[in-house]
Amino acid sequence: MVSSKAATPEAYLAELPPERAAFVARLRTLINANLPAGYEERMNWGMISWEVPLSLYPDTFNGQPLGYVALAAQKNFTALYLTCVYASEERTQRLKRDWASAGKRLDMGKSCLRLKGPQDLAEEVLAATIRAVPLDVLIAEHARARAR
Repeated sequence: MVSSKAATPEAYLAELPPERAAFVARLRTLINANLPAGYEERMNWGMISWEVPLSLYPDTFNGQPLGYVALAAQKNFTALYLTCVYASEERTQRLKRDWASAGKRLDMGKSCLRLKGPQDLAEEVLAATIRAVPLDVLIAEHARARAR
C-alpha cells in the first residue's frame, strides 16, 4: 500500500494484512502515547498523520495543516515521517546518535525512517523524539523558516 483512501486511522489499519497492521498499530499507539498536547491525529496524504490543526495555525504555504509525524505502510517497509526531526539539524543528529546507542540500525532517507518490522524499532528513542517538540515550538520554527 503506498497511499490509502481510508477515512480514519482505524479503517487504514483494517486495510493492512494482519502482521503489518499489528506493527503499524504499535507505532500509532507509541506516537499517541507520547504526542505533545495540541497535535491532531487524522488521515491526510493517504496515511495516518499528526498535524497542527488549521484552526491553530492556518498560515501554511499550501493550505494544509503543518505536519508533525506521519505513518504509512509501504510495499516493503513502514515509513515514519518525522517533520519534527527534519526541521532541526540538532534533532536529526540526536536521533541518529540515540538510535545507534540503542543498538539499532537506522534506515533513514531524506523524508522518512524505514522500518521493516519491530526488530528495527528503537522504541524509547522514538518516544523521546515524538515528545521533543511542543506544538508552539513547531509553529515558531515554521514561521521563522517562512520569514527567510
